Amino acid sequence: MSRYFCLDNPEVPTLATEVVEAGPGWVVLAESPFYPGGGGQLPDRGSLEWAGGEVAVAGFENEGGRLRHLLADPIELPAGTVEARVDPAFRGLMRALHTDLHIVNAVVFQGFDGALVTGVQMNEDGTARIDFDLPDADNDRLRAIEEPVNALIRQDLAVRQDYLPEAVAFAEPGLIRSRSVAPPPTADGQVRVVEIVGLDRQACGGTHLASTGGSPPIRILKIDNKGRHNRRLRIGLAGAL
Repeated sequence: MSRYFCLDNPEVPTLATEVVEAGPGWVVLAESPFYPGGGGQLPDRGSLEWAGGEVAVAGFENEGGRLRHLLADPIELPAGTVEARVDPAFRGLMRALHTDLHIVNAVVFQGFDGALVTGVQMNEDGTARIDFDLPDADNDRLRAIEEPVNALIRQDLAVRQDYLPEAVAFAEPGLIRSRSVAPPPTADGQVRVVEIVGLDRQACGGTHLASTGGSPPIRILKIDNKGRHNRRLRIGLAGAL
């Protein structure tokens, strides 16, 4: 993947940028503030505005390393400058959920013998699920992580990022937490690493809060057994339920 503007600037929802290429219903921009989705995180929502009009962004396609913005109407944008606008409320929701899932991941990884993630999905209603390879875990013990997770949110721990060469990232124990997938490296062979200072450090390609205290508390809504090796935790943001 390329280094998305939104990963380095998650709190910047609006960006003036240039049209590189356009066709009916799609456009490639010189730089984009949008997160196109991935790793269980939903793509950003928003619009493009120019001197002659405005159109909603309906989705994204990655074609040969170039990000196509799919438009809600089959129009062709003119050459020149456009203002790309991300929906800040939806971006904030995804950042909070993604940060909270990292906290849940850290607490389970540390408390359940390095259990690996088998799946993640964030939802627009303020809920999310995270699946772990936990064949023998006690569900009551898993439910009991809710308060430690919320205590870590209240501590307002700083969240920061770094990039490591791919070989170094894969050699660092505990940095890759998924059993089956890993964040794709950047075009120059780097892996993005997200750190919750004093708690956790793992490879990740999504957007996060600047500190854990930016999230409301979470609730553990349900725990399901999804096959012998898959334990699913469903969480929700307090106030969004």
